[in-house]
Amino acid sequence: MKRLLHTLLLPAALFAWSASAQAQDAQTQGITDTEVKVGAFGPFGGPAYLFGKIAMNGIEVVFDKVNAEGGINGRKLVLIREDDSCRAEGAIAAVKKLVYDEKVFALIGGACSNSTLAARAEIEKAGVPFILNSATSDAITTPVARNIFTSQITASVESRAQVDFAIARGAKKIAVVAMKDAWGMSRYTPLMKYLDEKGIKLVANLELSPDASDATPQALQLKAAGADAVILLLYPKPAAIMVRDATKLAFDPIWIGQSTINDLKAFNAQVGMPGALKNFASITSTKFDPSDPAIAAWNDRLKARFPNDEISPFNMYGLGSAQVFVEALKLAGRDLTRDKFLAALGQLKNFKSDAYFGPITCNAPTDHQCNRTPGWFAWKDDKLVTLD
Repeated sequence: MKRLLHTLLLPAALFAWSASAQAQDAQTQGITDTEVKVGAFGPFGGPAYLFGKIAMNGIEVVFDKVNAEGGINGRKLVLIREDDSCRAEGAIAAVKKLVYDEKVFALIGGACSNSTLAARAEIEKAGVPFILNSATSDAITTPVARNIFTSQITASVESRAQVDFAIARGAKKIAVVAMKDAWGMSRYTPLMKYLDEKGIKLVANLELSPDASDATPQALQLKAAGADAVILLLYPKPAAIMVRDATKLAFDPIWIGQSTINDLKAFNAQVGMPGALKNFASITSTKFDPSDPAIAAWNDRLKARFPNDEISPFNMYGLGSAQVFVEALKLAGRDLTRDKFLAALGQLKNFKSDAYFGPITCNAPTDHQCNRTPGWFAWKDDKLVTLD
């Protein structure tokens, strides 16, 4: 009987031991005495590369500076990049490669909302810490997953801010022009809810496709409705066409954009009409253009490290999230594990980076959306300015 019990119980004991060992290995995966491996995923090309490659460049310069100063608790930070091509299958594959092949300690990045949302289940299952820095869909961080945080302002925060901006500017006839894909709806749904809460009836509620080449019909409808403020839930290309065609018709309301359109230098060139942005404002989560003297040191680092790139506000997405990552890593201490890192990240309070417009506060375990302070950019006298 004893032999039989031993025979029956031994496999179970070995399985339990193996599971425990694997869990412990996962806690310290990607950590050695000298380095911490960090994975980043996002598009390297295409229109969304700004949120991927360019944001990753911002991460890289922060890690370079940290490493030049001796690392964190004696460990250098190693960034490993994977291209997800802004596609759902690409993001899932990139996450799997980073976590299971490259065996990174944590992830930072996530450029496109749709693709990052598709990878959420795999990230949550792996238990790998993830700091989101570009994608804005609330569904990536809601409901709360223990290991997923965002340092970017979310779509719902931006949508409410757009309505409040219109009201503060005295708008009486508000209109919306939106894309109705998954990205657009992640903004449109909370926007409509907030408008309803405010008792605001739109004078026009229009759609414009991402690949639109002409917005004259929409511009005519907006003008006929007498809209004095137009909220844009559009990518930069269709938004530029919307503003361009409205300007051709001498229709010049208050234009209210969101963070996807915060590179106003590039956007102004896309519109291609002098003075078209005189009443244009767009949300930003970052407080400076990289060329601003206030962050000259970071601007110099970006130019030195990536001389072939034009410096962009999207570099700041990476810079800010990397500083959040580094702060949590410092707080977690030398005896580093994933659990300790997540605990430190979840307890960040009023952390001020060199990039974000407002402080970072992570109210774990109930709220992992750590950035709730949108700012505003405008284009005045051929330069980017921050509005009060």
